[in-house]
Amino acid sequence: MGEYEVSLGLIKKSLHLEIHYTPREIDDIMISTPEVNRPGFLLAGYEDYFQPNRVQILGNAEMGYLKGQSSEMRHVRVRQLMAARPPAVVITHGMEPFSEMEEFARKYEVPVLGSAESTTAFMNGVLSLLSVELAPRVTRHGVLVEVYGEGILILGESGVGKSETAVELLKRGHRLIADDAVELRRVSNRTIFGQAPENIRHFIELRGIGIINVGRIFGAGAVKKTENIDLVVELEPWDNKKNYSRTGLENNTMDILGLKIPLTVIPVMPGRNLAVIIEIAALNNRQKAMGYNAAQELLNQLGLTNDITEANEHTL
Repeated sequence: MGEYEVSLGLIKKSLHLEIHYTPREIDDIMISTPEVNRPGFLLAGYEDYFQPNRVQILGNAEMGYLKGQSSEMRHVRVRQLMAARPPAVVITHGMEPFSEMEEFARKYEVPVLGSAESTTAFMNGVLSLLSVELAPRVTRHGVLVEVYGEGILILGESGVGKSETAVELLKRGHRLIADDAVELRRVSNRTIFGQAPENIRHFIELRGIGIINVGRIFGAGAVKKTENIDLVVELEPWDNKKNYSRTGLENNTMDILGLKIPLTVIPVMPGRNLAVIIEIAALNNRQKAMGYNAAQELLNQLGLTNDITEANEHTL
């Protein structure tokens, strides 16, 4: 069993499935594994490595195979599948279940649903949904904005100016994903994406003003539901005793759910336009991701270094 669960009802609603049979309320049936299975080998009699805890998908190949079997053999194979008590069986291409499926689904209390989509299209959809809903997650206190297509997670102590900076970015045409609480999910081995908890989505708290609804004030184009995390920006009060990056050669990162995300620390002091600085940070991060580093090019032109890997790397 996984740490998180998603209801079969949400899967049905999101992927527009038809219910052929369900032993109880579909919202009470929980799925806990992000993987699915096509039980072709099981239906052919090979039971090794079968994963009964996964959603089982029957497409043209499986249904065609069962249709070509005698009534007695189809009875045996369908019973074997349903007796494993998978969390759900989904039949694609709009096909109807065999009478044996309905019989044994009721006996073993296995939900049977149908999809009008092709098997490949349905598998892509359900895997994408499960990878998000069952992903490892953590909540961070901060602000998530999209700046020039880059997902920027702004962190910092309370009162440092995260929300005010986000509002200035909104005025400059960028988009808000989350304020105050950012829910981060690791949806793959390369991607962390963030969103706001449903009950506070697209609201911002501004000290001295209160709560504002960003979608109402700035329009629907100023908000977004989710965004991948491309860069972490940490705001901190300016410390005269600290040496801040002057060249950008340092490859600082922050560990989030086991993935290293690029990190830049921006000191805050009166007179600094944080919104403009974050815009530049977003564009610079994109250039680095594309293989270009302005600081490295300058040093190369000055003949001071030939290898950016000589710069220090540090992970928080």
